[in-house]
Amino acid sequence: SREWRFVSGRAPGRGECVVRGEARRGEDDPMALRPLRASALAMARAFGPSLPPQGPRPQRAVPFQLRCARRALVPTTLTGALARPSPSPERAPYSSEADGHGEAGGAKEGNGYHPPPYDPDVPDKASIVRKKGLDVLHDPWWNKGTSFNYVERDALGLRGLLPPCEIPFESQIDRIVQEYNEGIAHVAPQDETVTPENIRKWKVLESLQNRNEVLFYKILLDNFEAMAPIVYTPTVGWCCQNFHLIYRTPRGLFISEKDKGMVSSLVHNWPAGEVDAIVVTDGSRVLGLGDLGVNGLGIAIGKLDIYCAGAGFHPARVLPIVIDVGTDNADLLNHPLYFGLRRPRLEGDAYFEMLDEFMRAVLARYPNVLIQFEDFSSKHAQTLLDRYRDHHLVFNDDIQGTATTVLSGVYGALAAKGERAEDIRNQKIVVAGAGSAGMGVVQFLCKAMVKHGLTEQEARDNFCILDADGLITTAREDVSDFVLPFARREAELADASLLDTICHFKPSILIGLSTVGGLFTSEHLGAMAENCDRPLVMPLSNPTSRLECTAEQCAQWTRGRAIFAAGSPQPDASFDGREIASSQANNMYIFPGLALGASVGHARIITDHMLMAAAESLVKCITADDLAKGSIYPKLSMIRDISLEIACGVIQTAVEDKVVKQESRAAEVLQEQGMDALRNYVRGRMFQPNYDPLVYVPPGIGE
Repeated sequence: SREWRFVSGRAPGRGECVVRGEARRGEDDPMALRPLRASALAMARAFGPSLPPQGPRPQRAVPFQLRCARRALVPTTLTGALARPSPSPERAPYSSEADGHGEAGGAKEGNGYHPPPYDPDVPDKASIVRKKGLDVLHDPWWNKGTSFNYVERDALGLRGLLPPCEIPFESQIDRIVQEYNEGIAHVAPQDETVTPENIRKWKVLESLQNRNEVLFYKILLDNFEAMAPIVYTPTVGWCCQNFHLIYRTPRGLFISEKDKGMVSSLVHNWPAGEVDAIVVTDGSRVLGLGDLGVNGLGIAIGKLDIYCAGAGFHPARVLPIVIDVGTDNADLLNHPLYFGLRRPRLEGDAYFEMLDEFMRAVLARYPNVLIQFEDFSSKHAQTLLDRYRDHHLVFNDDIQGTATTVLSGVYGALAAKGERAEDIRNQKIVVAGAGSAGMGVVQFLCKAMVKHGLTEQEARDNFCILDADGLITTAREDVSDFVLPFARREAELADASLLDTICHFKPSILIGLSTVGGLFTSEHLGAMAENCDRPLVMPLSNPTSRLECTAEQCAQWTRGRAIFAAGSPQPDASFDGREIASSQANNMYIFPGLALGASVGHARIITDHMLMAAAESLVKCITADDLAKGSIYPKLSMIRDISLEIACGVIQTAVEDKVVKQESRAAEVLQEQGMDALRNYVRGRMFQPNYDPLVYVPPGIGE
């Protein structure tokens, strides 16, 4: 028997019309299919896709899809059988199921037809809502979470405040019942430091933040060194991996490729009239965990928690944003609870058009905002930074923040050895990792060497860069443009191993940004100790499972001679009964103070000189006792003092570089009253998490 169906329903997302059909030769009736075909093609034409080309009758079953991104008031999926393409109909599109007409929509009107009876006692199911935006989402009676359809999201100002994928009511029920009965299987942490105890602590703090932000930030600030690894790395990596499973309360802005052309509308749905700092990601390279799609919002949230606690940004004036352009992570695309766009990542011109629209939209509403790019893939990170950095107040923490942190660590190591900052020009450096972060470090260290007297080529000759294929030399083809200036010219060293490179080059500094856990072996570190009295070893990959070596391994394999700093927390090591300090080269030393200085100082852009000033200011915060122990970074418990020192150094350099805006009061204070007055000025603008008196003002007054 044969059966032709024409069913309308809800599509995966608003503005997407999907027409699927199958024709079997000899089994279809063209006359019977004509209404179906006309309706399907009319609906497709209304949404603006390219229709299939005219051609002969298909000889076999031919599945096809027509898609478009034009917005539709009612998202519709049409499923039917099409015998062959037909001329475009002139009548308006309709759903035959919805109006009762057509082959599959019900009985035809005519002789013997009787419409269903009308019941005047059936009430309209619509509810009147007098709230909009976050007020709706924070009301437990009206809140539907991710089940709001796109008509409701538009009407209630919810677009951008919720993940882009609509989750049906039934799926919400199934999810809660499953969690109640057996729990939801979370993605296992890829980091041995993220224990069930860490996750328990994170849940306590996350619950507190949703209830009382002042109390949350007070506790976080007072216990910063202990709690920073819970709200930020490494625990935030687990949060991002499981964001689609642990998401409960809206926090941040979701901008998706489906919103192209309307991003400004989404930005205006955010309730804050003023925003000082935005952290934005596309989730394409979250920490060392790869493509996490819309789940990347978790890293932006964690980053801004550090902004607020560590640098005194006001929590009501920061905004985490994820730009969802799809994901290439098959596990997420196939997960029933993933609420991001289920499509491969946007590429090419369309990608940059989306980012350009985002920049214009946020700067139109918040012209003085600082924008930090976070965890963009190597493919786009440097390009986006170069695209915007000369025009707007932006920086990329993975490239510039990491580089500044590493430079400060090198200065700290020189200080621990009794040397001066200018001695950086004498260092030979091997870097394992040629991605955006690794090359950002290399370029910045090179600039520091040039600042202290070397020519650019002399500085470049102090570096060896390795990737997965070995040492990068000029003999290799297809070397990236940003790597090529640092390619070694020695043909005999082409693709040399890490060990051979260390033995030949005899470096004083070994930096790991490879994301390959355990890359540095006893042979590598033993060779480092043979060639240098006190080598600096910096395995910087995150999370901890991807560290190139541990502090204890470094201490044993270098016989206690190395100065050690890692990207994630490591306990102090020991050798021959002597305790050896383990420093953490964490970007949180730099980015809060850098952002604070650029924001309070009303800088127009962030220059390389401002970044170098941040590195030099951080070294000033290390105590003599810490240097004697081999620590090359200050204690994180001093985070507010660190951020203040860095902010003042950044403002001073911005004034010298003449990149502050005319209305910069901080610049006036510095020029008229000096550095001490500037410190007091900046300190007075740092948010203090205390209970201030509240005064009621009726709506509409003073707004």
